[in-house]
Amino acid sequence: MRIAVLCGGESSERDVSRASGSAVARALTERRHEVWLVDPAAEDPFLARGLREPAAVPQFAVPRTPPSAADQPALRRRAFATLTRGPVLDLLRDVDIVFLALHGGWGEDGHLQGLLEMAGIRFTGASSSVCATAWRKDHTCLVLRGAGVPVAEQVRYRPAHEDLPIAAKRLVDAGPVVVKPAADGSSVSVRLVELLTDLAPAPGDADDLVIEPFLPGREFTVSVVGDLVLPVAEIELGSPLFDYEAKYQPGVVREVCPAEIDLSLSHTLQDLAGRAHGALGFGPNGYCRVDFRCDSEGAPMCLEVNALPGLTPSSLLPLAAGAAGMDFPDLVERLVGLALR
Repeated sequence: MRIAVLCGGESSERDVSRASGSAVARALTERRHEVWLVDPAAEDPFLARGLREPAAVPQFAVPRTPPSAADQPALRRRAFATLTRGPVLDLLRDVDIVFLALHGGWGEDGHLQGLLEMAGIRFTGASSSVCATAWRKDHTCLVLRGAGVPVAEQVRYRPAHEDLPIAAKRLVDAGPVVVKPAADGSSVSVRLVELLTDLAPAPGDADDLVIEPFLPGREFTVSVVGDLVLPVAEIELGSPLFDYEAKYQPGVVREVCPAEIDLSLSHTLQDLAGRAHGALGFGPNGYCRVDFRCDSEGAPMCLEVNALPGLTPSSLLPLAAGAAGMDFPDLVERLVGLALR
C-alpha cells in the first residue's frame, strides 16, 4: 500500500512523535509498503518521500526535555496551513491510508481526526469524538467511573480563574497529591505536591489542572488492540513519578512484561483495561493503552487512557505486543488492518 505516516506536530510531545513516526515508517517499509513520512509542523513537512527501504528512513532521538511552550504558536500555524491546503493535503487524499503517529495536542485531542473525517481520509486509531474524550483526564475519569472502572478522586483547578477549591485543600491535608494538566501527555508538567503552599501555580502549569491523591503502590499499564487485550506491563520506578525523562531516556526505569504478578491481579487489570477501552468507544477498530497505579492497599486505580500511545523503540505498547508474540512490524501491520476493517 501507499501509506502516509504523520508525526511530529505542534504539541509538547513532538519529539516523541517523530521517534514514533520513524519507527513506524521503518516497520512499514519492512512489510514492503511505500511510505511518506510527514511532520506537518516542520518548515519542510516532507521528512521523507516514497520510502521503500528501512535503511532510508530518517531516525530521531527523544531529548531529555520537551520542546519549549514558546514554540507552540508558530508550530500550530504551520501545522494548520500544511494540513488544510497544498501538497500535504493532496498526498493525504491520494494514499491508501494515513498512519497517525502523532502524540498530544491536535494529534490526540480529536482536532486532526476531525479534519481527516471531514475530508473523507481514512486513518489509523480512534475517531475524533473518542480522542476528544480520552484526551481530557477529568472527562475520562467520569466515563470510567460510570463504567465501574476504579479511579482516584479528582479535583479540577483553573488557577487563572478561581481560588484553590476547598476539595483540593482537603486532598493535600490527607497526604501528598499529584498535580497535572487536565489535557496533556507524556507526563509533561506533572508534579508531586506535599504542602498546601506548593499548590500555587508553577512555571509550565497548564490553565486547566487536575489534582488527585498520590497513589504509592505499583504502576502498571495494559494495551488493548482491537479485541485483543495484551499482557500487563509493570513500570518499576526509581522515583515517585513516571515523568518525561523516565519515559524516554534508556535505563531510567525497568519495564517488565509480562508483569511479575499473580494471575488474579493480572486478570483484574486486563478486565479493567478492556472495560475502559469499550466504555470510551474505541471498539474493535481502535487501540489504546490504559495506565494504572495501585493505592496503599494494592487496589489498582486507572490514571488515564491513551488514544495514540507511543510507538518508539522503548514504548510500552510495543513491549506488550512482543510479550504476546508480535514483533514491531506485526504490531504496525495489525494497527493498519484495524483501520481497514
